[in-house]
Amino acid sequence: MKIPFLDLYAQHKEIENEIICAIKKVVKKSNFILGEEVKLFEQEFAKYFNKKFAVGVNSGTDALFLGLLSLGISPGDEVIVPAFTYIATALAVSFTGAKPVFVDIDKDTYNIDPDKVKDVITKKTKAIIPVHLYGQPADMQPILEIAKKYNLKVVEDAAQAHGALYKIKNLRHKTWRIRQELWRKKSKIKNLKAGSMGDIGCFSFYPTKNLGGCGDGGMIVTNNQKVYEKLLMLRDYGRISKYEHKILGFNSRLDTVQAAILRIKLKYLDRWNALRRNKARLYTDNLKDIESITVPYEADYARHVYHIYAVRVKDRDRIVKKLTKKGISVLIHYPMPLHLQKVYKDLGYKKGDFPVAEKTAQEIISLPMYPHLKEKQIKYIARTLKNILH
Repeated sequence: MKIPFLDLYAQHKEIENEIICAIKKVVKKSNFILGEEVKLFEQEFAKYFNKKFAVGVNSGTDALFLGLLSLGISPGDEVIVPAFTYIATALAVSFTGAKPVFVDIDKDTYNIDPDKVKDVITKKTKAIIPVHLYGQPADMQPILEIAKKYNLKVVEDAAQAHGALYKIKNLRHKTWRIRQELWRKKSKIKNLKAGSMGDIGCFSFYPTKNLGGCGDGGMIVTNNQKVYEKLLMLRDYGRISKYEHKILGFNSRLDTVQAAILRIKLKYLDRWNALRRNKARLYTDNLKDIESITVPYEADYARHVYHIYAVRVKDRDRIVKKLTKKGISVLIHYPMPLHLQKVYKDLGYKKGDFPVAEKTAQEIISLPMYPHLKEKQIKYIARTLKNILH
């Protein structure tokens, strides 16, 4: 049996007619740059996350980069980043001229360890970027408390966590950095969406994401009108009218065609996430009794949406080769933590600085995961893994 790591065709087949109609509509109007569909998608996306504003950009990386600029991050500043994540998170910091400062991760969730954050805060620290890795929210309450205490901005990297939920532990906690208007309006809410709790939330619409386009795209959400207005300029050459430019800006606009497709997919996101959770349960039920496999952990504060179903094993490379021979396509997210990447060698980190991130990078395997993955495929993968390990 051959099982791809991801089957985007199955997803698109389900909504093929809607996508074709949406594209034809854009082609008919021919408003391909910042057309009506972009504005409508921004409004719908902001509403989904209970935010006032959303700004579409050309990628998740630019969402982080422009988002940091909108908050005033600049050369000489420091921004705290988990050592184990995709490199775009750190690169966005570097693009501003600021310095990424790495922190180790929690051994169970693979997200930034809040207990380690205080140790690296200096007078130069201006922001924290918690990454909601693999589809599970980082533990935001302690991060928000630290940010409030030290007057830091919180930039949520939710590129892998569209629709994931964070469960509030204590609504009466006075030091939470959730805006007062949210407390007044939604004080009875039990869950908040990943990306909706910081100063800004940043998203990617890369095709493989839980909410992915048919090309690149990204989004930033916020409740701050000044940040919103600055983002509108930053993404479009810094302009305030066609030929009037107020600040140094960039060409980073979400295409109208992508926005039209994403508007359709947004309607299916919760159902597709529910399917992902069902697939994850099937995996876990079939793998949990194998002592040599560590299955994903869902924290009590989280509703995981399983962008990635990642297991940990010893002798990872041997197992990957054997799975591949059996027709099972797997990936490794991520084989090298950020502090050991050559691009960041000048920061002075060395092997052993972040042991949890390093050990995780040596053991992690991402198994096939998508909403239309079949039960028989999951059982075949689990059975094959058992045979390899026994």
